[in-house]
Amino acid sequence: MNQELKIENPQFVVRNPQSVKRSPLYADEPKTLAELFIKAAEKHNRADALNFKKDGEWKRISSDEMISRAENIALGLYSLGLTKGDRIALLAANSPEWTLTDAGCQFAGVIDAPVYTTLAPNAVEYIIKDAGAKVLFLENAECFERLKNVLSECPTLEKIVFFDSTDITDENAMSLAELENAGAKLKIENPNLIKDLIDAIAPNDVATLIYTSGTTGEPKGVMLTHSNLVSNVLDAGAEHAFSPNDKPLSVLPFSHVFERTGMYLYILNGMAVYYAESIEKAADNLLEVAPTMFVAVPRIFEKVYARAKVKAAQDSPTKEMIFDWAIDVGKQYALLNELKQPIPRLLAVKHSIADKIVFSKLREFFGGNLSFCISGGAALSDDISLIFTGAGIAIMQGYGLTETSPVISTNTGMNTRLGTVGKPIRNVQVRIAEDGEIEVSGANIMLGYYNKPEATHEAFTDDGWFKTGDIGTLDADGFLKITDRKKELFKTSGGKYIAPSPIEQLIIASRFVSQAVLIGSERNFPAALVVPNFEQLENYAKIKHLDIKTPAEFCSHPRIIDLIERQIAELTKNLSHYEKVKKIALLENELTVEGGELTPTLKVKRRVINEKYADVIEKIYTDAERENRK
Repeated sequence: MNQELKIENPQFVVRNPQSVKRSPLYADEPKTLAELFIKAAEKHNRADALNFKKDGEWKRISSDEMISRAENIALGLYSLGLTKGDRIALLAANSPEWTLTDAGCQFAGVIDAPVYTTLAPNAVEYIIKDAGAKVLFLENAECFERLKNVLSECPTLEKIVFFDSTDITDENAMSLAELENAGAKLKIENPNLIKDLIDAIAPNDVATLIYTSGTTGEPKGVMLTHSNLVSNVLDAGAEHAFSPNDKPLSVLPFSHVFERTGMYLYILNGMAVYYAESIEKAADNLLEVAPTMFVAVPRIFEKVYARAKVKAAQDSPTKEMIFDWAIDVGKQYALLNELKQPIPRLLAVKHSIADKIVFSKLREFFGGNLSFCISGGAALSDDISLIFTGAGIAIMQGYGLTETSPVISTNTGMNTRLGTVGKPIRNVQVRIAEDGEIEVSGANIMLGYYNKPEATHEAFTDDGWFKTGDIGTLDADGFLKITDRKKELFKTSGGKYIAPSPIEQLIIASRFVSQAVLIGSERNFPAALVVPNFEQLENYAKIKHLDIKTPAEFCSHPRIIDLIERQIAELTKNLSHYEKVKKIALLENELTVEGGELTPTLKVKRRVINEKYADVIEKIYTDAERENRK
């Protein structure tokens, strides 16, 4: 492993970033995030750099205002006594204030630690304490009320800054406006200070601490430098033809590095960024904004398709048949394009008809102006990819981790392959270890885990490559395929190893299935916990004249259990015998972030599910043993 390097704060014990070299794209590339913001504003100087909805109207912030306010926030932090290397925590939904606060931190050399708004109070407390945050930026009083008991237990916390300061009375609180005013006053008193703060920042300084979601244990603070993030923005962006004419709608949380790096990419390329009001209002905002590009996780595309399918079924059996026909035509069309084979004339005619009566409506859901979507954060099924591509909504699947800033590889409009996450981006190298683990090297690789030198050491090979924890393959043309998480592979009592994720992707292809989790570690066969698509089941029950009304009744009804078992058997018929699902249990409630079963990026927390549904899982196997004894 590369020699360890200690910088400024003794808690930063990291690999040596100087060992990684990168070929620049342009002579005038930004080297820090502060430079990125400033150079982009000077080059594009947009009147509508940041756009947000307030009181029912879309409002905008210009490039000049963005830079001025970021400078004021930086100087405001300085006026509070924060200096280069100090940490703040940031807990709020996506908003211009989030972006401006982040930019202010980067201008001041202050390290920000974003916190998901969905985290439980004890998890928020852990991050604030572990990061040693001196200031906490909060969205509003409601957030404070939820967290106030744990905030009093955070000894390093000196000040709370509210984006919305209504009804705030805490003596250690101030509004973002007050912080900006303090910075503006300091700017007048010392006009050269902001330049001094920005000039003091080096590319290898830590810019942010992003805490992993802790699917396998205690969250770890990933130390990402200015160089990590800027290099990834430049190198990932070089794979796509972005322009100032592109219009993104920001929906995914900035607390995740996927959307965070996306925001830097939008700004660097001079785009007009629009903030969704919330996840719940994203569908309305898509229609209003009509974005040209949309970044999302697979679950969003799955839900859009499921909703369209349910609507067709609810309208009439005939419309459902037409919808299913159109989807099948679209998939055939997309697959032939994928294989670069000629489209038969009859299929082309069918596709044209399907486009008019079905696909055009699907595109309208996204505003009707999309050029493409980018999917990341989890695996996108081939089925969903073909459905949307066949409908004229190209989805470019990429791959990365928090530790890689995040992009490792991506499909592009000119270079795509179904079932893969594309080719490694420029200046990033990928290799496959003997056990199948994907290992990565590049300027985008984190310094290490904050306060965790042992975990940092374990994350790298002896020759300094980052171990992703994912299992995959590289094909002859350099396309990367992910097969599963190394830690998620489980072994049956018969000694067979099973990768759950690909099997789960097959199961959720059923229109009657919303979510699925494969289980079976150290058991004699795999089983599945299944959350049904209750809207589809209601239609099924109506057609079959079944008197079933509540989710609990659906989950226990023999006809419904048999239906889903038959669906799963058909969808997984090509699996090896030891991989096939032998038993299922239907769950009444959807797996959610709030319930603790999913990470904020909607990945399954298997350990939590195994604990939460331990009784259900045990019953599956005890019932199976009882049946075998008969």
